[in-house]
Formats: sequence, C-alpha cells, structure tokens
Amino acid sequence: QVQLVESGGGLVQAGGSLRLACAASGRTFSSYVAGWFRQAPGKEQEFVAAIGRTNLNTYYANTVQGRFTVARDNVQNTVLLQMNSLKPEDTAVYYCAAKIGYQVSTSKSEYVYWGQGTQVTVSS
Repeated sequence: QVQLVESGGGLVQAGGSLRLACAASGRTFSSYVAGWFRQAPGKEQEFVAAIGRTNLNTYYANTVQGRFTVARDNVQNTVLLQMNSLKPEDTAVYYCAAKIGYQVSTSKSEYVYWGQGTQVTVSS
C-alpha cells in the first residue's frame, strides 16, 4: 500500500512557475513508477508526465513538453513537478499517481495509487 499526498498548488499569473510535490509513504516508493495527471473543470482527466523508478526515464504530454519537468528523490520518497511558463489552460486539479512495474505509462488505468489532488489556477 502506498499513500500519496500532493502539495504546492496555488494561484499564479500566466508565465509564472509552480512546483508541485508528491510525498509518498508506505511501501518502498522507489519500486513504483510515478505519474502526474490533471483534470480541468468539465474535462476528462489527462496525462501530464511520468517518471520511471529512477530519473533516467521520463515522459511528457505534448502540451507540457519543454515547460514541465518531473523528477524524483527516492531517499525522500518524493516526486516533483516543476511547472514553468504556465498558461491559463494549465488550470486544473493535479494528481500524483503510482503504478507497479518498470514502464512509464500515459494510461491512468495502469496507476493503482492516487493522491487527493492539488489545485493549480493560472490567471491571464
């Protein structure tokens, strides 16, 4: 069992930055692939970024490629999402998730543990 808690959300102006953190507890977090998803009002939940068991394997949605960076600290059991050049369309609740295995995935159905989410609002 893994518990995930997100933090770092808030209100920021367009062009600004935020850093989200996902703190994991429970079983050894380094054994899981981690992902970030988001859900905007009235829209489906969508993939944002994923990171393998180490920092060597990352994958991003096209919409955030070049602006967002995902990283993990397996000593601190934390996954970070650095978000730069934020746009109003990035406004959403951001969720951290964890999946078993080695392969990163964009499919939310493969992730078995989820945090409660943190709100990110980008004003124009």
